[in-house]
Amino acid sequence: MTDVLRRGRASLAFSFFAQGVAFALLVTRIPAIQDRYGVSDGLLPAFLAAVPILAGVGSVCTEQLVKRVPPSHVLRWSQPVVLLALLGVGAGDGLWALGLSLAAFGLAVGALDASMNMLGVSLQHTYGRSIMLGFHAAYSLGGIIGASLAWAGAHWDLALFVSYLPVVVVLLPAALVGSRWYVDGGGGPAAVPAPGGEVPGEPGGAGVGLKLLLPLCLVMAFAYIGDSTVSNWSAKYLQDVLGSSEQLATVPYNVYMVTTLLGRAVGDFGVRRFGAAAVVRVGALVAAVGFAVVAGAPGAWVGMLGFTFVGFGLCVIVPQTFAAAGRLFPGAADAAVARLNIFNYVGFLVGSPLVGALGDAWSYRGAMLVPMVLVLVTLLYARSFASGPAGYGDGHERPRTADVGRGSNGL
Repeated sequence: MTDVLRRGRASLAFSFFAQGVAFALLVTRIPAIQDRYGVSDGLLPAFLAAVPILAGVGSVCTEQLVKRVPPSHVLRWSQPVVLLALLGVGAGDGLWALGLSLAAFGLAVGALDASMNMLGVSLQHTYGRSIMLGFHAAYSLGGIIGASLAWAGAHWDLALFVSYLPVVVVLLPAALVGSRWYVDGGGGPAAVPAPGGEVPGEPGGAGVGLKLLLPLCLVMAFAYIGDSTVSNWSAKYLQDVLGSSEQLATVPYNVYMVTTLLGRAVGDFGVRRFGAAAVVRVGALVAAVGFAVVAGAPGAWVGMLGFTFVGFGLCVIVPQTFAAAGRLFPGAADAAVARLNIFNYVGFLVGSPLVGALGDAWSYRGAMLVPMVLVLVTLLYARSFASGPAGYGDGHERPRTADVGRGSNGL
């Protein structure tokens, strides 16, 4: 059974990695996508907004879908759709093709994100210690690879399809093979029931109370407003405001992903030692300092230093928010994660147009102060990360040796 869990953990980490690659290749080539399809500056926000809206729909559908099929099945088939939709973005020849590809990408990525985090939360519960940051570290590593490939594509002026095709050819079959070892937690015969007789993660568990979940929803939205600011505006900010070259403008996202990788690689140890609430508080403060540096940067290199701080700060917040939701609702973890995941896209939906509107009406430097203020609001809700069963989430998790998941391939 230990081998089952190890394979499940490794295969899930690869899914996070593949998603990081795909998302980075999409967002860091937005200027190239705009040029290829002739999307005007006025129409671009509509295309960017459609993706998180449809992703939210995909997350809502996933909450209902996992009542009938395991989350591993949703993840197994949504990841190939994301990769093929990315390829479609590079292969289309008209606005209708771009719209169709982005719609497929959005719907599939909502199901993908929700199911990945469902499996991550259930595996962390089974392990009895913090491992969630490790999965998101794999996502960051994928983002680094994807952003580096995007830089190479911009440097050598490669067509989008040429940039995307090798990635899809490698990742798609690897993801399908790895999906054989996904582990659905809480479904095995040795699963330990939660108080009240429900198995953690089962759809028949206790309901998800909005009052308890709302603070985590707000934290998730604020974190993704900050994240979307970096993803969608860092390249444009460096090029238009700080006067960098187009090639250099692809670097901030890469730097951001490197720092999130480093922060998440050690973050689980910090949670085990100091507790989730303390780690989240420090992360919020560091991210706020980063946005302040970006807003006041005199040049591109100082701006990249600011994005470095933002990465170190934000990287711990999102994984711990998903983990906290699982602790708060041990009898309905899948539903809590799916609903919380919607606010991932709320943050993206609000963040990108908010920064753009403020940048046009006021200044892009001033717009960078908005995510700074919002991420500081996280400090007010940090206590929510210490909630949950005694000894779980306070930095001293206790292992549940009998609570072992069942492999999605029947192991």
